[in-house]
Amino acid sequence: MRKILLLGFVVVFVLTVTFFTAWADKQKIAVISEGNSAASIVSPVASRGHYFLIFDGKGKLIEAINNPHKDAGGGASIMVVDYLSSKGVTMIIASNFGNKMIAAMEVKHINYLTFKGTVVDAVKKVIQ
Repeated sequence: MRKILLLGFVVVFVLTVTFFTAWADKQKIAVISEGNSAASIVSPVASRGHYFLIFDGKGKLIEAINNPHKDAGGGASIMVVDYLSSKGVTMIIASNFGNKMIAAMEVKHINYLTFKGTVVDAVKKVIQ
């Protein structure tokens, strides 16, 4: 009986590790920030932040992109979501999201997190 329980535990553990590894490999996190480094502050306004910092599911910074839509006259929220979706982003982090941006993320099946603090702390919260 103990061997069966131990075997069951090992199987569950292996499946959990396999699932997390597959999830982390597919996850792409975009943090909208005021600066172009992980030490920067998360942007208070999602569509108008200065940079998009894109991380993989393990927390490694992949690229830092200057927000091409931060000065758009209107419709910046939808343009930002479309742009990040085209980059394969599965989660967006910012301090605040407007209703239009939330609706656009829902259409694209992108998760979001409101977070105040540094980019590195935001990413840590997601991957833990």
